[in-house]
Amino acid sequence: MHKRSAREVKEVACQQILERDASVYSVQWLVIPDPYARQITAQLLLDRYLKLVRDWTFTLIRPRVAADGVQFRLLATSLALLSFGPPEYPAGEEDGEVHLRINGGLLVQPRECNRGLFSLYAAREGEGARVTVQLSDYCPLLLGSARPSLVRRLLYRMTQAYLHKVVTVRYLADLYRELTGEKVSLRLIKVQVREGKET
Repeated sequence: MHKRSAREVKEVACQQILERDASVYSVQWLVIPDPYARQITAQLLLDRYLKLVRDWTFTLIRPRVAADGVQFRLLATSLALLSFGPPEYPAGEEDGEVHLRINGGLLVQPRECNRGLFSLYAAREGEGARVTVQLSDYCPLLLGSARPSLVRRLLYRMTQAYLHKVVTVRYLADLYRELTGEKVSLRLIKVQVREGKET
């Protein structure tokens, strides 16, 4: 009887904080080895993320892509939980970098609708590419203001922040499996890219 070989463990770097103005900064990354990393394009990164959001929420959240931008809509309604401008590709869709600027949605503080950037990008690292998911300058409605109470911070940590991390890690794992054909176990490691209060 053959023993099943242990699944390889890969590290996902992670940081989720509130900055001084109580905006959210969240970053996670995973290294994809060569030659698989050469398949990565910005369009691939975005398409796989939008598909995962739809599949992981059992179509409760439905990404809608149009000429005027991207929306994460609730079911078949026109209610947008998050609304973004059109995807921005600094070096073209075949390069590994895409940005979505937050411009509204039910989950965003009304006065901060034109803040926030969601980014997916791949950068060379050693013999591969570091695929990064980054959210910056985001002001969640749950936090209420630039001076959220402890209760609001805890509520955000246990709901939105937690779900964002879970979805992101799943996204990186699925992307790794799709590109390499290998299923891996992921271990989160804390990193410090910016200073702030952990969420």
